[in-house]
Amino acid sequence: MKRAKSCGWIALGCVCLSLGTIGLVLPVLPTVPLYLATLFCFARGSNRLHRWFQKTSLHRKHLEPFVRTKALTLRSKLAVMTSLTLFMGIGCFMMQGLLAAQLVLAAVWAFHIWYFTVRIKTLAANR
Repeated sequence: MKRAKSCGWIALGCVCLSLGTIGLVLPVLPTVPLYLATLFCFARGSNRLHRWFQKTSLHRKHLEPFVRTKALTLRSKLAVMTSLTLFMGIGCFMMQGLLAAQLVLAAVWAFHIWYFTVRIKTLAANR
């Protein structure tokens, strides 16, 4: 059972890593949150993969500053909030006629926007 659980975490980590890497090219996919999810999944599934991912340039460039400072650049924050708004807007549109679901989704969206605006510090952009 433990092996199956580890394989599930590793598989989910690989999916997050793939989507995060695609997010480097497509601005609608939030790279930093997906790489954070990759780190979390690999830590749960395999110490070896976790250590490997921490040594990659993807981790050093996109995650290390956030993990170290608990802050994001304004550009990163805007990218996350834009993709979040886009995907939640699509979800809200697809739930036409389900007012309760739309209200829950709107509340989740508002919380995320508040959290990224108020709770996560903004770093000066690297020049």
